[in-house]
Amino acid sequence: MRFRAEQHLRRQLDFQHVRTHGRRHDCGAFMLWYARQALPAAPQPAESASPKESFAPLPARLGVVASRSAVGNAVQRARAKRRLREAFRARQSLVPAGYDLLLVARNSLNRLEYRELERRFTDACRKIFPSAQA
Repeated sequence: MRFRAEQHLRRQLDFQHVRTHGRRHDCGAFMLWYARQALPAAPQPAESASPKESFAPLPARLGVVASRSAVGNAVQRARAKRRLREAFRARQSLVPAGYDLLLVARNSLNRLEYRELERRFTDACRKIFPSAQA
C-alpha cells in the first residue's frame, strides 16, 4: 500500500494537536504519539457536494520527527525518518481511519534491524488499536 500525500502531517498545528491532545506510547527506539484527527471547520453549503462526504473519516496520517540532538547529523536523521515512514507504510492497515500518528525518533533507532523496528511498530499499533485489522 502506498504512503499517499494526504497521509502526511504537514502543518505545525497538526503536530501540536497530536502532542497536546494525544497520548503516547514508548517503543524504545521511538516514541509513538496518537490522537484523533482534529475536525475541520464546517464546510459551507456551496463547497460540499453531499453531506455524506463531509463526515467521511480521513485516512490515518503520519508525521515523523528526528531531531539533531536525538538522532545525529543529516544523514542519520534522513535514514531514521525513511525507516519510520516505511514501517508505517507497510503496516498502515493497523491504524484506523481518522487518527494522526507522530513518530519521534531516538538515538538507538538506526542501530535496530528493520525487522525489529517493524515489529515494535506493529506491537504498539495492536496494543493501541486492538480492533483494527492486520
